Amino acid sequence: MKQRHTHFTLLVALLLAPLAALHAADAPAKKPNVLLIVCDDLNDYVGALGGHPQARTPNIDRLFASGVSFTQAHSNIPLCAPARASLFTGLYPHTSQNFGIDNWDENAVLKNNRTVMDHFRANGYQTLGTGKVMHNRDRKEWQQYGHPADYGPFAKQGEQEVAHPDTPAPFRDDFGSIDGSFGPLKNLEGGGFSWITGGWEGKRTLRYVADNDRDPTHDELNARWAVEKLRELAAQPKSKPFFMGVGFIRPHTPLIVPQKYFDLFPLKTIQLPEIKAGDKEDTFKHTINTDGDDRGTKIHDSLVTSYGNDRELALKKFLQAYLACVAAVDDLVGRILDALDASPFKESTIVLLTSDNGWQMGQKAYVYKNSLWQESTRIPLVIRAPGVAKAGGQCPRPVSHIDLYPTLVDLCGLPTDTKKNEQGRPLDGHSLKPLLTDPENGIWTGPDTALTALSKWAKTYDAAQQSYALRSRDWRYIRYENGKEELYHVAEDPHEWTNLAAKPEHAKQLQDLRGQLLAMIPKSTPATKPAAVRLQTSGTFSKTADGGLIFTDQAGGQVYYAIKELAGAVEPHLGKPVKIVANVKDSTKGKAKVMVYLISIQAGEAGNPETKAETMAPFAADKPAPQKSDVSRQSKAKTDAEAWKDKFFKQHPDADTNKDGVLSWPEYKAYKAKLDAEKAKNKRQP
Repeated sequence: MKQRHTHFTLLVALLLAPLAALHAADAPAKKPNVLLIVCDDLNDYVGALGGHPQARTPNIDRLFASGVSFTQAHSNIPLCAPARASLFTGLYPHTSQNFGIDNWDENAVLKNNRTVMDHFRANGYQTLGTGKVMHNRDRKEWQQYGHPADYGPFAKQGEQEVAHPDTPAPFRDDFGSIDGSFGPLKNLEGGGFSWITGGWEGKRTLRYVADNDRDPTHDELNARWAVEKLRELAAQPKSKPFFMGVGFIRPHTPLIVPQKYFDLFPLKTIQLPEIKAGDKEDTFKHTINTDGDDRGTKIHDSLVTSYGNDRELALKKFLQAYLACVAAVDDLVGRILDALDASPFKESTIVLLTSDNGWQMGQKAYVYKNSLWQESTRIPLVIRAPGVAKAGGQCPRPVSHIDLYPTLVDLCGLPTDTKKNEQGRPLDGHSLKPLLTDPENGIWTGPDTALTALSKWAKTYDAAQQSYALRSRDWRYIRYENGKEELYHVAEDPHEWTNLAAKPEHAKQLQDLRGQLLAMIPKSTPATKPAAVRLQTSGTFSKTADGGLIFTDQAGGQVYYAIKELAGAVEPHLGKPVKIVANVKDSTKGKAKVMVYLISIQAGEAGNPETKAETMAPFAADKPAPQKSDVSRQSKAKTDAEAWKDKFFKQHPDADTNKDGVLSWPEYKAYKAKLDAEKAKNKRQP
């Protein structure tokens, strides 16, 4: 009986085996995982790209060797916030009209589109993110979130956040604890300095005794978090596929990493990039910065001044710190790759590494991002897609950030509709998948050029009135908002030293590229209502009871609430008279005024300065409405100042020079100076 039962069981198994196999064949394969790594301000100083001969990036290089790299990948707008908004929504800046450091999730177009991580979540993926992936406000886009963005370490002197003590003046004072700071992470005991770190949510002490006895940096915490999550996921083999994003801060300023990375690049061995004397003379970026607000030029000039006008030494010091930061972040990329490759996910995970924008290192007397030249727009981009991407392949075709979203959707077989509703827009980019299988000759459905816009505070955000560059395989064409043009034959002039736009023999090439550019951007779009003004005045920064920052305008007593992102630049000047140029706007959550961007800050003197205000386009995040007590203090300060001015007006009606019945502060200043001069003259007379 038992034997008969055994034979029956075996017969059933044999009969069901083909059916089970059929169902197994029909069962959908598990979708690939995605690991996306974004570095901040990383240009082409990657060994595999050859951007700098001394760059040490062995881990990024081995990723390049295992996937396809795009040797002419470009940012669509080379500044952190709008670049990442474009990358993670797959839309050009001219589609969204997002050209500044606005809150991407309040943009009329972007808020109606899914970010790439949210789209993956909506289609069955578990999403995990840490660090600076988007510029801000992306915590809600992830199901699991690690560490918020933190630009530290920062030096602290007393109660003030300051630049690295090794950074000389005036550079350290001109640009503060973020952009004006570079040097090794080291023991600061005995000098009155200490280390702190933290993001917009608050700062904390970073303990440092020695390199082997210290707290981890923010980037190190992000790498550790990613490694731990990969191990946790490996212990759950039946879980959903994952989409993990890791955002590293370095080599964004402040350029501060452990001493051992600086030791890799002795100062006397540093090789500067090739820089042509007078190279900026045939360029026109400065013509759209008529108020002198060109940060890259200012950083360059201040840096050189700080080293006694020794330009070579200044650039070498800065470059040494930049290379050290690149080497440091490469080590962290290596830790994550090691963990992935040692896990069961090695052959089922797409790995994508890129940067938000490049960085210029003194070429054209410019040290910064946000230019339309090659050093600022070119970014590293490599995709490892097991079973799809050709290992070690190199694709020379120009591509850009907006192609990454559709590529990941294509590789993972997700729906292509990424809009939340009808107010959203379809993806602007094209899938790179054909170029992963055949980097040289794959069928490409996208344009033959990469389009980059310039981020610039403009009076309106009419997309047709912005500045743009097109990069083809052989040419770069730049058209500024004022119509001025640059044309470089990069096949023969890779450094973009000679602007050919005015050469008659290149008129046809100029016309062709101009036509391509104008065909890609809208002819005109409704101008965004101006909501911010540029403020040029003097006053004092101070702290509120809850730790917030306020600026009190000397001229009229107006109070402005500074957003948290400005703390690094502001805190060294607390309680001291300063002269500022800033962008301010009305709060959407109250009647308060908000300072959203600080263009420049310098030590000033007390007095009643002229306040200048120019209407500008909308800017970054509003601070929550202040407490009633703060508003009342603000109102009282303004009321007292205005009452005093009204009293002066009654005594001196001739001060109203334009006879409009209102005494402005500039009119007061001019008339008061006249009275003071007359008094001084009378005193001198016998």
